[in-house]
Amino acid sequence: MISRRRLAAVVLVFASALLASLSPAVAAEQNFAPQAFDAAQKAGKSIIVHVFAPWCPTCRAQEPTVRRVEADPKFADVVMFRVDFDSQKSALRTLRANRQSTLIIFKGDKEVGRSVGVTDPGAISALLAKAL
Repeated sequence: MISRRRLAAVVLVFASALLASLSPAVAAEQNFAPQAFDAAQKAGKSIIVHVFAPWCPTCRAQEPTVRRVEADPKFADVVMFRVDFDSQKSALRTLRANRQSTLIIFKGDKEVGRSVGVTDPGAISALLAKAL
């Protein structure tokens, strides 16, 4: 005999899986790879680059707004990269990013927006909207 608690857990897992399969595909940050970045630029894609350091309080303050954008279906076709400030120094040189908590927007190979250290959700959202 199955307990109520176990039955509730099974129903919850099933419902979560069902809802996940029904949700539209959305963008998600991927780790920065030079080849993928170059390919996205050559394809004329809109690109958001997020220079992040896990120890950075400003980066952590930006995170909820960036995650909200990732979940927005309007951004499903935007390619999003996360650059690790501590370990991806060559990417930082390529992007001319001198600090963590940097957000850079590209349309193809053209940079259309950049911010450093901004934590205001409205300002971040406005910047990221330039990718649309």
